[in-house]
Amino acid sequence: MSHVFPRHCHSSLPMAATGDGCFLIDADGKRYFDGSGGAAVSCLGHSNRRVTQAIKDQVDRLAFAHTGFFTSEPAEALADLLVTHVPGDLDRVYFVSGGSEAVESAIKLARQYHLERGEPQRRHLIARRQSYHGNTLGALAAGGNAWRRHQFAPLLTDVSHIAPCYDYAERGANETLHAYGQRVAQELEDEILRLGPDSVMAFIAEPVVGATLGAVPAVDGYFARIREICDAYGVLLILDEVMCGMGRTGHLFACEAEAVAPDILCIAKGLGAGYQPIGAMMCSRRIYQAIAEGSGFFQHGHTYLGHPVAAAAGLAVVRELLDRDLVSQVRQRGAFFEHQLRQRFEQSPNVGDIRGRGLFWGVEFVADRETKMPFDPSARIAARLKSAAVSEGLICYPMPGTRDGRHGDHVLLAPPFIASEAELEFALDALVRAVNKTVDKTVKETGSAGSQG
Repeated sequence: MSHVFPRHCHSSLPMAATGDGCFLIDADGKRYFDGSGGAAVSCLGHSNRRVTQAIKDQVDRLAFAHTGFFTSEPAEALADLLVTHVPGDLDRVYFVSGGSEAVESAIKLARQYHLERGEPQRRHLIARRQSYHGNTLGALAAGGNAWRRHQFAPLLTDVSHIAPCYDYAERGANETLHAYGQRVAQELEDEILRLGPDSVMAFIAEPVVGATLGAVPAVDGYFARIREICDAYGVLLILDEVMCGMGRTGHLFACEAEAVAPDILCIAKGLGAGYQPIGAMMCSRRIYQAIAEGSGFFQHGHTYLGHPVAAAAGLAVVRELLDRDLVSQVRQRGAFFEHQLRQRFEQSPNVGDIRGRGLFWGVEFVADRETKMPFDPSARIAARLKSAAVSEGLICYPMPGTRDGRHGDHVLLAPPFIASEAELEFALDALVRAVNKTVDKTVKETGSAGSQG
């Protein structure tokens, strides 16, 4: 009998025992290809010697020093390295323990920045429907996934949610990609004007939406227009790259593909590659200066800020990415992966869309390809697909609620950057078998399992 509080009280999970490259191995010796990196975390696989040695060496030197009293060498070195490569004028790095903490920190910094500048009326945050920004209360309030928010709604602060840039499901039949992107970007300006042009503190978005939409990138020109609107009204642009950043989309920072730099950037997951829990909030020079020349104190903090061992792991991870040019490899392997993915699924009558960037891909399943109608939630496509994939030796990330938090199903794929072409083919073959056991089987048994939602 376990005393661990699991994610699901009625699940029976295998015991992870060891890791070997792109594979996890359970206590019975079964191998699982980590096709989603857990949750887009394990970009270097599970046995990187350079990172594990950096952790051991740091523990031998110094395990912990509270940032109220000390800084540390690995935190300083990691901050320097990140700032050297980040776009725009992001100049300061605030190390935390994960993505939710990074987003919480970003929201609070945005508010304090405006206070320090004498604009206390700026209190509103705008985000997007079907976004995901974390599970702490502030991050959950920013997130736009109805299912995740529902039972905690009475506890959440009021955040405005505009449309995502989700052209597969929401672009008009006769609307060009450019016109669609400009239309949904315009919702930001409309909401700023509705709330009051001097009352909005920030807009937060994922450059490539991860868990809740399934690797959906924005159309060309969307983020350029978002940046223009933010600048016009003095609104800070927060980009959440917790899942899509750190090389995952073929750029060290996902916003590079949009040629747009944020005022505040959130990273995590791939920053520590799973070897240590670490995240970071990066802010522009002008934001930091507003605090430094004002109160001089960011009214925020966690015990494990800038943890030396976590920072040492993050430093080793980023050095691996840069020294081995793994971001370029992500682009190369990503092109191969996309081709193989489309070859296997593009003609499927129950695959509505295949989208993504780099080694970050989503496949959306539908009951009717022509109408794009999703399966009825009662079919439990995502849950059954996850179980079938595990039985095939594949870890992937199926999710329900793609369209609105309840209807729609997709699978998210985010394999390690080090995966060989043969390993990627193995993963996709396993996914084909899992889809045959779930999606295809559902259609054969029911004839139609669509939902009008």
